[in-house]
Amino acid sequence: MRKALVPLLMLMLLLPFVPLTAAQCPGEGHTVMLKAPAVSKTATGELVGVATDFVITVAPGSGHVYVETWPLAEVDMQASARLAAQIAGKVLGVDMSEYDVFIQIKADSPIIGGPSAGGTMTVGIIAALEGWKVNPKVMMTGMINPDGTIGPVGGILEKASAAHDVGAEIFLIPQGQRIQYVQETQQNEIGGIVEINTQTKKVDVVEYAKERWGLQVIEIKDIYDAVYYFTGHRIPRPQAPAYVKIDTSFLRDDAVKDYENTTAYYQQTLEKLKKSDVSYATYITLMEALNEAAGILNQSKEALDDGRYYTTLSKDFQARIIIRHVDWYLDVNSPNDVERILKTVDSQINSSERIVSNLTIKGITMLQAVAAAEERVEQAKGLLQEAWKYYYSDDYWNAVGDVAFAYERAKTAVFWAQLGERFAGNDVISKDVVKATARDYIDSSNLIVTYIESMYGEVIGNDLTQSILQAEQYYEDGKYSAALFTAMEARVRAEVFLDTLGIDNQTILLDKLQTMKEDAKIAIGLAQSQGITPILAIAYYEFAESYEENGSSADIETAMIFYQYARETAQLFLTSTPAPVNVGEDNTTTDIPQIVIPTGTETNTPTTTPSGSSKSLSDGLIIALLVGTFLVGAAVGKKL
Repeated sequence: MRKALVPLLMLMLLLPFVPLTAAQCPGEGHTVMLKAPAVSKTATGELVGVATDFVITVAPGSGHVYVETWPLAEVDMQASARLAAQIAGKVLGVDMSEYDVFIQIKADSPIIGGPSAGGTMTVGIIAALEGWKVNPKVMMTGMINPDGTIGPVGGILEKASAAHDVGAEIFLIPQGQRIQYVQETQQNEIGGIVEINTQTKKVDVVEYAKERWGLQVIEIKDIYDAVYYFTGHRIPRPQAPAYVKIDTSFLRDDAVKDYENTTAYYQQTLEKLKKSDVSYATYITLMEALNEAAGILNQSKEALDDGRYYTTLSKDFQARIIIRHVDWYLDVNSPNDVERILKTVDSQINSSERIVSNLTIKGITMLQAVAAAEERVEQAKGLLQEAWKYYYSDDYWNAVGDVAFAYERAKTAVFWAQLGERFAGNDVISKDVVKATARDYIDSSNLIVTYIESMYGEVIGNDLTQSILQAEQYYEDGKYSAALFTAMEARVRAEVFLDTLGIDNQTILLDKLQTMKEDAKIAIGLAQSQGITPILAIAYYEFAESYEENGSSADIETAMIFYQYARETAQLFLTSTPAPVNVGEDNTTTDIPQIVIPTGTETNTPTTTPSGSSKSLSDGLIIALLVGTFLVGAAVGKKL
C-alpha cells in the first residue's frame, strides 16, 4: 500500500509545476513574452532589483484570468492581472468575457510582486489581443489604474538596475517618479569611537541611469504611452471635450439655505450657552468650541460668496457637528440624558437607511449619488457604535461628540439620496453593477496596501488596512456601495502616499498637485461627454480647490486626495464599452518594433521629461520623518 502511494504523491507534487501550455490554446490565441523588473528582499531586509519573465497568452474563452508565479510572490498578483485584462479590453473596445488570459511569471528569486507589474501585464494583454510583437529591449514598472493611467510604485532605482542587467535599453517609469530619495550612511572611526552619519540624497533617475548604464529612462502617463514604446503602435487616446464645465451651481439653493440654517443654529446655541448654569471651566471649553465653529462658518460664507457651493455645504457640516456637540452637551444632566440622545440618533440613522434603501436607482448619476448616501449611512452607524463605547466608559463628552457627528452624517445621507433623485435617468440599474465594482476596488485596494506594507513596513500604521477590512465587512453585509467607496478612498490615500513619499519640496508637491488636478478635470470631461453629470466628482473637485488655495503642506496633501477622489468617482460605473480600435494597416508591423525616442518637435508623443517630478523611496527613516504630514493631510477635510 505504501509503495502504491509513492507515485500518486509524486504526481501531486509535480502538478503545480506543469506548464499551462495545454490550456493556452496556442492554435487559436496569441502569446507575448516580456521582461519586467521587480524587487526582492535580502536576508538583511535590503531591496534589490530582480528581472522577471512574463509569458502572456490570450485565447478565446469565457472571461477567466489565470496567473501562475514561480517562485510564489510575496504579494498576490491576481487582482492586478484581472484589472490589467479589464483595462486592455476597455482600451481596445474588446469584450473580455469572450477571452481567457493566461499569465506565467517566473523569477530567479522570490519577489514582492503586487501591483507594480500591472502596466506591463496590460501591455502584454493588448499586444496578444492584437497579435503585435513587443520590443525585448523595453521594460517598464508601474501600476495600472482603472482609468488607464500608470500609477506610482516603489523601488525605482533597484528596478532600473535590474532592467540594465538583462539588456534593456529603455526603461519606462510612472510620470512624476524620476526623482528618488535615498539614504547614504557613512561610518567614521575617531579615537576608537564610531560615528555614523546618515544623509538623504536626491537622485535623478533619468540622469543617473543614462550616465551609469546608458539606460534611457522615460516617464509615461498612461497605457497608451506604454503600448507605443513597446510595440510602435499608437492606440487613439480618449479625448476630453475642449471645454469642461466644473461648477456646483446645481447646489446653490441648498447651500444658501444650509448656511442660513447653520448660522441660526449657531446663534441659538450661543444664547443657550450664555444662559446656562454650567461651571466656569465648562463654559470656557464650550465657548472655545463655538468659536471654532464660528471660524468655520466664516469660511463657509467666503465659499458661498465665491460660488463654491459644495464647499459651503461641507463647511456648514463641519461647523454643525461642533455646534450640535455643544447644544446636546448642555442638555446632559445625567447618564440617562446621554442614553436618550443615543437612542434618538439611532432612530434617525434607521430612518435615513430606509430612505436610501427604498430608492429605485435610475441612471449613472443617481447611482453615484445613492452610493455616496449608502456609504454615509454606514459611517453614521460606525460613529454611533463608538459613541456607545464612550457611554459605557462613562466618557459622556466624547459620547455626545460622536453621536452628534453620527446624526449629522445620517442627515447628509438623505441629502445625497434626494440629490440623486433630482438627477434620475430613465434606465433602472441593478445593484449587481455596484457589487461587481465594489469587489474589484476591494481587491485592487488591498493589493496596493499590502504592497506598501511589504515594501516599507507599517509606516502608515494600520489605518489603510482597517479601511480594507471595513470594506470587506460592508461587502459581506451586502452594503456594496459603502464597500466600494471605503475601498476606493483607501486606494486613493495609498496612491497619494506612494506618490509623495519623501518629498519635502513645496514646489514639487504643487507640480504633482497640478497634474492630479488636470487628471481629475479630464475624467470629469470624459464622463460629461458620455452624457453623465458626475455630481460627486464635481463636488470633490471644488472641495480640493478650497484646500489648494490654503497652500500649507497638509492642505496640499488633502487637496491631492480630493482631486484623486474626483478622478475616481467620475469614472465609476461608466461601463459602456468603447468602439473597437482600428489601428490601421499602415501602423501594423510584423517584425520586432524599433525603439522610438520621440523628439521635442513631435506633437503626439509621450513626454520624456516631467513637469515637476518627484517621488520618494527608500528607507524607513525618510518615511518615518515624512509620514506624519501625510496622515495629517488625510485626517482633515470632512466632506458633506
